[in-house]
Amino acid sequence: METIRLNIIDRTGTEHQVEAPTGMNMNLMEVCKSVELPVEGTCGGMALCASCQVYIETKNFPLSRNDAEQALLDEAWYVEDNSRLGCQIQITAELDGLTVRLAPVDEAIDIDEW
Repeated sequence: METIRLNIIDRTGTEHQVEAPTGMNMNLMEVCKSVELPVEGTCGGMALCASCQVYIETKNFPLSRNDAEQALLDEAWYVEDNSRLGCQIQITAELDGLTVRLAPVDEAIDIDEW
């Protein structure tokens, strides 16, 4: 099985070099979760929650989004021009060397502090 190398920058700015298999029908969100990076993926990869949002840092990477992904990003927080949902990026050989940055998340508000 072929593997590719991905560079994933976590929310603290630490870069992780990750190897990912191309023949297992995985997406970027699943790869992040498999190496225990903090990607929530609350909806399980159905493009319903945007908790797996990443920023594509690699120059000249195609940013095409399907309609469901675009609609969700239109409503999400911290969206940039280079935003994608990790669950919508299938792991293929063309991604070898891709660098992504995990998007920030809102911290839960502790209502006891009010």
